[in-house]
This record gives sequence, C-alpha cells and structure tokens, in this order.
Amino acid sequence: MKLEVRSVGKGFGERTILKNVDLTVRDREFICILGHSGCGKSTLLNMIAGYLLPDTGTIAVDGEAIRGPSKARGMVFQEHALFPWMTVLDNVSFGPEVQKMPKAKAKETAMEFLKLVGLETYASHYPAELSGGMKQRVGIARALASKPDILLMDEPFGALDVLTREMMRMELQKICSQLKPTILFVTHSISEAVYLADRVVVMKHGAIADIFEVGIKHPRTPSSPGFGDMMSRIERVLMDEEHSEIAEAKVGT
Repeated sequence: MKLEVRSVGKGFGERTILKNVDLTVRDREFICILGHSGCGKSTLLNMIAGYLLPDTGTIAVDGEAIRGPSKARGMVFQEHALFPWMTVLDNVSFGPEVQKMPKAKAKETAMEFLKLVGLETYASHYPAELSGGMKQRVGIARALASKPDILLMDEPFGALDVLTREMMRMELQKICSQLKPTILFVTHSISEAVYLADRVVVMKHGAIADIFEVGIKHPRTPSSPGFGDMMSRIERVLMDEEHSEIAEAKVGT
C-alpha cells in the first residue's frame, strides 16, 4: 500500500488552506502530521479520508485516485462519535456489519478488537458509562474492526487529560506493534509526535515545512537517546518564523 499526495491545493472562498503539498506514505508507516492550529493538517487528513476533494493536484492509493470515503481508510476523530444508543460491542461491530459480514462473525471480530484495547469486559456497557479515555479506545477498536488499509487519526487524544493522554499513547503504540497498520496521525504536540511516529511531517501555513525521520527504537520515552534532540529540531522549524516576526516587530518599534 502506497499513499501519494501530489501538488495538492485546497481553498475555501478566498482563503488558501493548502498549497502545493507533496507527501508519500509507505506501507505500515506511522506518520505524524504536526503543526499549529490553522496550518491545514486536518484539511489534508480529511482529503485523504475522501471527505473533501483537492482543488488542484491528486491524492492516490496504489495509483488509484481518492474520490470519496472508503472502508479502506478508517477515521478516528477527537470526539469519539460513538452511537449512544448502542452498546460498546454493537458500536464496534457496526462497521463489519455494514460491510455485509454475518452478524455472529461481526460480533466475534468486534470482541477481538475490544480485547486488543483492553475493554472486552465493557462489551455490554453504553458509551455514557465510560470515561473519556475508554470511549476513545472504543473509537479506535471500531475503526480497526473494519480492517482499513490506512488509519487516519485527527488529534484523537486532544480532549483527554494529561495522564489519560499518556496512557492512550502507550495503548496505541502497543496496538501498532501487534497490527502494524499504516497510520496518519494529526497532532499539535511535539512530544506526542516524537513518541509515536516513524516520520514527523511539519506543516506551516498550508505547506510542508520539513519532514523528520525519527529513527529512535520503540519503546520510546522522553529519556530515550535522541528524543530531546529530535524535539528541539522540530521545535526550531515550528518556531523559526514566529521568532523572525517578533524580531521584525522589535526593529519596527
């Protein structure tokens, strides 16, 4: 599986959101797309999902252009978007059932993925009975149960408290080590990106400013050799223009 983004541009009205974006994602690669709010990272993810179409350029998987949503690309949002009237098991089995999997097999598949995220004992519970972190784990299980070629994650831990977020990063890393899916993960956290990614794509003002190969063996921690240096390198790219603007403002005063 190879995802290719070629010369992609996108705007809304007179506002340019993305301009001339090029990115190739390899099979089973974990890519973090990092940047400040409004840099275009979520728009890019939504175009890869097929929810939006590019104004210019192409996005293709194995040479076939993306023209709309597909079960081959699963999405996990910041808000879990679970069906509140369905049990946890029914939420996770929903995708396989929509794909015409026999109901008993769909439930069996759903239970497998609930076990993977450590929530099999909550199969009969409803979303309102779960914590924020548990809901997000159900959301990940639901996306994985449809067995997508690419998993797209739009700041999935952004609404969680710090401790739950740390736990979810570790859970996701465990899942990746077992299933080895291709993942594109949007975040504005440098430490989260370095903790999770094979490569970190830094976006600024609708364009890719730089791409970093992390190259640190898993499992990683902030004390892993090279972790702090990688964070500093990424931060310099993110902050470079901001510092320039501050300097220019000082000169002008």
